[in-house]
Amino acid sequence: MDITTAYESEELLDAEQVVAYLLENPDFFAQYPQIIEKISIPHPNKGSVSLVELQSEQLRKKVRSLSHKLNQLISIAKQNEAIYRVYADLNLRILKCTNLDDLKFILEEVIQENLQLASVTLKPFKGAHALPEIQQRLFIEKRFKRDKFFFGRLSEHERKLLFADQEANSVALLLIGDLGELGILAIGSKNPGHFNPDMDTLLITQLQQFLGILLPKLLTY
Repeated sequence: MDITTAYESEELLDAEQVVAYLLENPDFFAQYPQIIEKISIPHPNKGSVSLVELQSEQLRKKVRSLSHKLNQLISIAKQNEAIYRVYADLNLRILKCTNLDDLKFILEEVIQENLQLASVTLKPFKGAHALPEIQQRLFIEKRFKRDKFFFGRLSEHERKLLFADQEANSVALLLIGDLGELGILAIGSKNPGHFNPDMDTLLITQLQQFLGILLPKLLTY
């Protein structure tokens, strides 16, 4: 017995049976188009509308939602392209540095001004301005157990060791050198959630590799 026969014989159907039947017979309204005109659906703003009107409105909402998502994806793609260009330019500029001061200046200029991050500091492990060995071990043992990156928050003591009085509510730490023997690049953000463990590391890995090539030439042993 189909749904129309049930209706004509006044057999009672519950809502779930009706839903199940319509889902199993998606062409039902095509077979009985006269029913569409008789169905009236309550609408919060228009009183009641036909099934066709409701379907059209839902399709319009879906199109608007998809359009909004597309615009978001385009915006993110443009932002990613801009960030990629900043990193590409930075990598070329640091390879031209002839001393540690020039390198630090370029890192600060690009990362703070172009990427609009709060702070950046380079702490070599060797040379006249080396991070004390006890502090090197502190960071390596606590923050670089599994990888040569750390993204997240530091303790107040750690933050002061790396950034002094600069703002760094979340940080990216890069251990430099094939064995992590050359130093740490530390980048800080005002936003506590900006740097997090789920971040993509492609661009920052390239920066890490370029610094690994350059630093041995600049450090005074």
